[in-house]
Amino acid sequence: MKITDTLAREIRATAHALADAARVAILPHFRSVDLSADNKQSTGFDPVTVADRASEEAMRKILAVRRPEDGILGEEFGTTRGQSGLTWVLDPIDGTRGFLSGTPTWGVLIAVSDDTGPIYGIVDQPYTGERFTGGLGAADWTGPHGGGALRTRPPRALSEAILFTTFPEIGTPEDRTAFSRVSERARLTRYGMDCYAYALVAAGHVDLVIEAGLHVYDVQAPIAVIEAAGGIVTNWEGGPAHQGGRVLAAANRDIHAEALALLAG
Repeated sequence: MKITDTLAREIRATAHALADAARVAILPHFRSVDLSADNKQSTGFDPVTVADRASEEAMRKILAVRRPEDGILGEEFGTTRGQSGLTWVLDPIDGTRGFLSGTPTWGVLIAVSDDTGPIYGIVDQPYTGERFTGGLGAADWTGPHGGGALRTRPPRALSEAILFTTFPEIGTPEDRTAFSRVSERARLTRYGMDCYAYALVAAGHVDLVIEAGLHVYDVQAPIAVIEAAGGIVTNWEGGPAHQGGRVLAAANRDIHAEALALLAG
């Protein structure tokens, strides 16, 4: 669909309003001594907290007023159909395991998508006060120490690269084997950073993120931010990744191609 300048401004303003509201809803619960979690799975551990639900509820209330014709796809409260051709894809806390652990690597993910995929996204870290935005012609960050344009790293050899992932916790044994082929060639591999790793790709600090088992709401905001900053995000076959699954996020096309070849075996 055609995005006019007026609509683009409204999308950006609404997305920031959602992120602001999510911060207010979440922060009273972070590092709370009495915070508990329900498990959404019968096997394994997929936690949800009162903060996850409060965050998504706060964002949905704003959308009901400001963008009632748009659809919503949220992790905690499912899908609300719209008529405008736009859908807000919400992950109220990406990285709830990290949230429960007290680490500031979780975040709020907000994306706006049309039938081609995400066109705008925000990765927001309420505790550190950092916000990474991308799409509709811009890619920027703000935080307590300033702000500016986002730009991914220029090409470098995989042997010089920094790689992030949630492996080995996520993915099949075959996925982990494929990931290991890349990790063995990288200079440095770090684990368990959730959405913050994608923000670091967009900000030019990390070269690659490789993950599997992702949902739509896990990946659409990072895709918008990273691609607006000059990077590339695909699935492990080099195709579109906005429906989730196995995802390869790269700072540039050169290192993406090198990692993609190794994932393929």
